[in-house]
Parts: sequence; C-alpha cells; structure tokens
Amino acid sequence: MFSNIGEYEPCGIFTTDHFILIGITIISIIIALKFTSNKSKEKVYSIIKKITIIMCILEVVKINFNLQQNSFRDVNTYMPLYYCSILLYAGLLSSFGKGALKRAGDVCLATGSVIGGIVFIIYPSTSLPMYPAFHFLSIHSFLFHGTMIYLGILINKTQYIELEQNDIKYFASVIGIMSIVALIINKLFNGNLMFISNNFPGTPIEILYDITNGGIMYTLIMVLAQMTLPFYITYVIIKKIQSVRNLSELKEQSSFN
Repeated sequence: MFSNIGEYEPCGIFTTDHFILIGITIISIIIALKFTSNKSKEKVYSIIKKITIIMCILEVVKINFNLQQNSFRDVNTYMPLYYCSILLYAGLLSSFGKGALKRAGDVCLATGSVIGGIVFIIYPSTSLPMYPAFHFLSIHSFLFHGTMIYLGILINKTQYIELEQNDIKYFASVIGIMSIVALIINKLFNGNLMFISNNFPGTPIEILYDITNGGIMYTLIMVLAQMTLPFYITYVIIKKIQSVRNLSELKEQSSFN
C-alpha cells in the first residue's frame, strides 16, 4: 500500500486493474447517490463539509508520502495545484465561506468537479503509470476523483444551487487564481503545476504543446481552457437535462388533465 515508487510494477493505463478501479468507483458513486440524492439542502451542506475535511486530511497524508519519495523542489509530485485540486479549495469555500466565496465554491463543485473527475478516472496519468493499482496513491486518486464526480452530481440532482450562466465569473476566478499561483511556483521551481508551463509527454496535452511550440501561447490557451470549458460543458448539459425534465412534466400534466 505504501511501497516506494519503482518497487513494484505499475498498473498502467487501460489495463485490467485500471478498469477494475473504474468499475469500483462507478458502483461506489451510484450507491452513494442512491442514499443521498433525496437529502435536504442542509444535509447536502453537511455532506460537503464532512467530505471536504476528510479529503483535506487524506491530501496531507498524500503530500507527506510524496515528500518522502521526492525532493522538496520537485513541486509537481506533491503540491496540490492541479485542476482537480479544485475539490479541496471549492470544498473549503463551500463549507466555510460566506456570500460570494461560498457561491464560488458551490459553483466549482457543481461544474468543474464532474468534468475533472471523469477525465481523470478515464486517463489517470499521474498515478497508475507509476504505482500498482492497489497502492495508497492509486486508491487515493480514484477516491478523490470519484468524490469530485459524486459531489457534482449530488449538488445538481438535489438542486442545492440553481446554476446560472453568469456563474462563470466564480468558476473562472477560482481557476484563474490557482493558475497565477501555479505560474509563480512553476517559475521558481521549474515546475508544471496545472500543466500550464511545460509539456506533459504521453498525454493529449502534448498535441497542444507541439501545435503552439510551447511558450506563452501554450500557457494562455491552457489557462483559458481550464477557466471556461469545464463550466460551459457542464452548464449546457445540466440545462439540457432540466429542459427535458420540464418538458416531460408538462406532458404528464397535460395527460392528467
């Protein structure tokens, strides 16, 4: 569970063990939703708060483990400043923030969490290529990103918030601040936090990096894409589902009358 990197053969991506982890994650999300999707807003708030605290504790354990494996200067391996780290910051804002800060957290959980979680469990490029499937870091990564998907669906299914198009300002602000901090740390430590400073070979990011020849254009596109695309993709899907649901309800009412 806590073996050193390279001590055992890594799981790899799109292997049998990878698909097993995907299956376990999906089943866990379905079961969790079955028992919580009918909860009140107060209960949903409590769920978000408890999960945020648990995830923060696990993140501390993860950081400690990675620091034992890698140099302090290798910020890529332990610093929680990637797109999916939004769960931690959004969860804290949603749980303990007030007014606009709480709204920012709620919006980020309702939109960006779902997209980030799905993308990762399909392509877990930062865990399975280096560790066995049932290593702490591999299990943590699927638990973490599965939680992102769960909370996003729960918030929308229970209508914990009514998502609006101008909520993009909250989502973009959180990602924008994360990106600025990541750029500063990347400059100081030659890192690639948020994947916005350097290439990430062997991933789809490499295609964009090659097309733009790296540099400022690559960074700008990556930052803007992360600030906007996850929100709008989720927003459109949610509104489409709501539209279909409302149309179905109108038909049922018409049939009843």
